Amino acid sequence: MTTLITGATGFLGSAVLRLLLAEGREVRALVRKGSDSRNIDGLDIERVTGDLTDGASLKAAVKGCDALYHVAADYRLWIPKPKEIYDINVDGTRNLMRAAGEAGVARIVYTSSVAVLGLGKDGTPADEDLPVGLGDMTGHYKRSKYLAEEAVREMVSNDGLPAVIVNPTAPIGARDIKPTPTGRITVDFVNGRMPAYVDTGLNLVHVDDCAQGHLLAFEHGKPGERYILGGENLSLRDILLTLGRITGRPAPGVRLPNRLLMPFAYAAEGWGRLSGTETRLTVNSLRMARKRMFFSSAKAARDLGFSSRSAEEALTDAVRWFAENGYFKPPVSAAIQSK
Repeated sequence: MTTLITGATGFLGSAVLRLLLAEGREVRALVRKGSDSRNIDGLDIERVTGDLTDGASLKAAVKGCDALYHVAADYRLWIPKPKEIYDINVDGTRNLMRAAGEAGVARIVYTSSVAVLGLGKDGTPADEDLPVGLGDMTGHYKRSKYLAEEAVREMVSNDGLPAVIVNPTAPIGARDIKPTPTGRITVDFVNGRMPAYVDTGLNLVHVDDCAQGHLLAFEHGKPGERYILGGENLSLRDILLTLGRITGRPAPGVRLPNRLLMPFAYAAEGWGRLSGTETRLTVNSLRMARKRMFFSSAKAARDLGFSSRSAEEALTDAVRWFAENGYFKPPVSAAIQSK
């Protein structure tokens, strides 16, 4: 069986790829020209060059494959040219699914996101079935992922596409080379760039557990069904306190009201448009932070056999990897590595 995977050079995709190899699968990775390939260098895989916006390259990539893991996505909470994120996340997903269907791929796992799901009231963990619509999506990333998942579900219903949907929460762990927004929390905290925090919450899942959930969905998932792959629900304050225990760094004690940061977010986005650079503080990220993004993985546990380790273990692995790969200031890096 030849398995095609997209997003293999990325954080979550590289974790899925390693598990596939550990199970003895023959893996073909779709890699964009010019991609940072550090996460897959030295691995025994077949690489094919292509792009989700290039239909011909997708048809060539899926040829002869029995399985597909579509993990790739444009994961930016702010983007100066929004069309790009829809081209990749929506049209690219539709193009790939169509190519896979025409090629007779027997089984597909599509990586969606909990960003497309509703949120529970008063911070109660949400599940896969909370009513939500496109109008509830904040920002282009969430809207693009919502539309992409809807496209997959429609193709399952209308065309018999054999696709199972997984909705990861916030993965954390090794090989977060970019890093992701969640990884940045760790890097910024250890480097002393978080003097304060906002009152929000996240569900953290170890990236390797999330990857294992993809393989479980492949084996046991039902086409058209979605499965939340998450771990532990923690407030941002508790995440920072956990990082403090791991690293010996003091956690910030000042909580800033969300509204006080909004003018700075508008200013940061304005500068980003002028300079063409990505900004960390965004209007939409602050809007999303108004609610605690807590989720339940009970369905995945029940139907797939999914489980996850503690957030502290995931954060410890992330800190260790970032330290070993030079993401922290030298004195901090040395202190963490000596623990």
